[in-house]
Amino acid sequence: MAKKKIDFDRPTPLYEQIVEDLRRRIETGEFKPLDQIGTQSELSHAYGVSLITVKNAVSRLVREGLLTARAGRGIFVSRLPKVRVDLKGHGIIGLVLRDLKHPYFSMIVHSVEQRAYELGFNILLSDSSGSFEKEEGQIDRFKSLGVNGLIIASLSLEYRATEYIQRLHREDFPYVMVSYIHDPDFWYVGSDHELGGYMATEHLIRLGYRSIGYVHPGQVNLLAEVRKNGYRRALLENNLPHNSEHTYDACSDEFGPGADRYQLGVAFARKFAAMEQRPEALFFYNDMVALAFIQTASELGIRSNRDLPTISSGSKPRICLTLPEAKV
Repeated sequence: MAKKKIDFDRPTPLYEQIVEDLRRRIETGEFKPLDQIGTQSELSHAYGVSLITVKNAVSRLVREGLLTARAGRGIFVSRLPKVRVDLKGHGIIGLVLRDLKHPYFSMIVHSVEQRAYELGFNILLSDSSGSFEKEEGQIDRFKSLGVNGLIIASLSLEYRATEYIQRLHREDFPYVMVSYIHDPDFWYVGSDHELGGYMATEHLIRLGYRSIGYVHPGQVNLLAEVRKNGYRRALLENNLPHNSEHTYDACSDEFGPGADRYQLGVAFARKFAAMEQRPEALFFYNDMVALAFIQTASELGIRSNRDLPTISSGSKPRICLTLPEAKV
């Protein structure tokens, strides 16, 4: 393979430049089905990059079905390579979601599809299944198919846009984020999570509660931290002390990041039952954690307002307040 030029001054990661080059050469027919394009070592030498960079690029194209890696033999173009389909003029929007099994993402799909149909557009749907690399590969694939725009529910929950989203923005490719991003320079549609945390806490204060706890999954969850800012602001503006002991991390030692939220609620209910000093009310960052907490607490015999002042029944308001799990 002849030496291929990589632009080391481009902000685009080197492995993505290799992906772009190999995909173009496959789709234009320069590399044909079953052609051997070399080994990883040969590609590393041809592009002047490290083996790990080549490995990342090849892995992306293998997942897309364009390449096949055969141990000890090299890398081959797949027997049935993906063929570029020009969708321009057909009104197609690519929808990249993180987890179709999650109820929140299911609602996004329903709403997007309904509105797109009304406007004469069709939807191409993908599920990144919790993989950053798969997510980026799906976005690249949709672009190569010629979609008119992208709706992205990214895995990344960061204050600033990732390099990948920044590149989309620089290219002026039509996109909108429906996952949280605190950066006014990028296109985002979503909720004001700090205001939501403020409103939930203020509601509890207006009901007369002065000792209010906040249950969250730890600092690994950006949205939980943003909602906590609203919780703390409501306490401050109502001259109530912020007791750090009433900020509860539901993610105990037995659960790591990404743990099932229902299990977190069950575990927290058990810890809550053993507490000697409990707050009068609780604000949960997530509805699934709150539901599991309520059910488990009831099973543990904590039923009355005296035992569990965060729950009331009948005509009295329920004061276990939650916000939607807007992890997009």
